[in-house]
Amino acid sequence: MQVYGIDAIVRIVSHLAFIYLAFWSLRSLRIETFFKPLHTPQIRMVIILLAIALGYGTSSFFLEIMALVRNFVLSVG
Repeated sequence: MQVYGIDAIVRIVSHLAFIYLAFWSLRSLRIETFFKPLHTPQIRMVIILLAIALGYGTSSFFLEIMALVRNFVLSVG
């Protein structure tokens, strides 16, 4: 039972870390400068939603790669 708790914590930390990295990366693009100042809150919301989508997708990819490598090592050993 302890393994499931650790796995859940690793998944949560991974998702949050990759979402933060995606948000940090998207903020460096300064997308707001291409739009009217009146739409700034909507643009920020789009950046947040894009960060969540990119971060979750990237995190899921890396977690899947880790699971595949773990299964491969267990099957060989």
